[in-house]
Amino acid sequence: METILLALATLDTPAALIDLPRMQHNIERMQKRMDAFGVRFRPHVKTSKCAPVACAQLAAGAQGITVSTLKEASQFYADGITDILYAVGMTPGKLPQVLALRRRGCNLKIITDSVASAMAIAAFGNEQDEVFEVWIEIDSDGHRSGIKPDDPALLEVGRALHGSGMVLGGVMTHAGSSYDFDTPEALCAVAEQERLACVHAAERLRAAHLPCPVVSIGSTPTALSAERLDGVTEVRAGVYVFFDLVMHNVGVCTANDIALSVLTTVIGHQVEKGWAIVDAGWMAMSRDRGTQNQKRDFGYGQVCNLQGEILPGYLLSGANQEHGILSREGTPDLDIATQFPVGTQLRILPNHACATGAQFPEYHAVSENGEISTWERIHGW
Repeated sequence: METILLALATLDTPAALIDLPRMQHNIERMQKRMDAFGVRFRPHVKTSKCAPVACAQLAAGAQGITVSTLKEASQFYADGITDILYAVGMTPGKLPQVLALRRRGCNLKIITDSVASAMAIAAFGNEQDEVFEVWIEIDSDGHRSGIKPDDPALLEVGRALHGSGMVLGGVMTHAGSSYDFDTPEALCAVAEQERLACVHAAERLRAAHLPCPVVSIGSTPTALSAERLDGVTEVRAGVYVFFDLVMHNVGVCTANDIALSVLTTVIGHQVEKGWAIVDAGWMAMSRDRGTQNQKRDFGYGQVCNLQGEILPGYLLSGANQEHGILSREGTPDLDIATQFPVGTQLRILPNHACATGAQFPEYHAVSENGEISTWERIHGW
């Protein structure tokens, strides 16, 4: 531990830290669960946007990755990953980028949830003599986008793709509403709802003599809560690799599973208010207050000591652009300047790992023996 503390002392703050033993534990936990169900696991790498993290997931047994931007797809393909699902609805303006990646050899799949989009994909594909593989997005919970499993538009989209010579690769869904629950019973129920919706959509396509080889579902809460995956061929999840305070409140991890933290330094005090001021504001933590409407509000993050041990009652309670306010819940700590002198280094656990990671161009990955590796992170679109 002393070696780790000495190594951390050399880093400029704020800095994004990955606790490698925790990350590896999270990866193995999810992969073992998917292996036990006998389904493929395609992690969503938008959480880390980092090649070494994705490679660790693949080394554990994942098959392919999911991305949220075409820049991610391009970079991960350059890093040697070929099986990629771009899980954001396709627009005509992005099809030339998809074409270029496929022509370079990337096995890039795209998604749609409308007849208009399907027709645009087919028209461009035929014009360019390219057969795109397209999955249909299913709305399993009214959370965001997709076609309801019983909607007539599902078959219209399927016919528009298959009839024009495109590859109808399957169906996919994401139970984003799972973040709103926090009991095992509720999470099991939303996981089953997700499964049933996607499987039903696949059955409708097949009954209409349309191909549907892939049935892809997933979110971190449902992947870790599902009791059965009958009819599912693959699962996707992302934030599990780091976890965060929102997932802690949902109930699928403990605070000691959270592998991402922000290293920060105390730069001053407002003693009469019981505040310590740190150099990690919302530009480091992000403005995501995902725990605000949950059963436990962690402000802008949970404060830990340099060893990563939680300091009960101390939160990052406020944030300006480059300044964070560290305070104690309840009675103000008027001895805070003694508790956290100027120069003290601390770690802050984030509300939302994806949003906090996005604030940094790189991670500092900390191994069990104290070695620190710097890993680049993909930025932009």
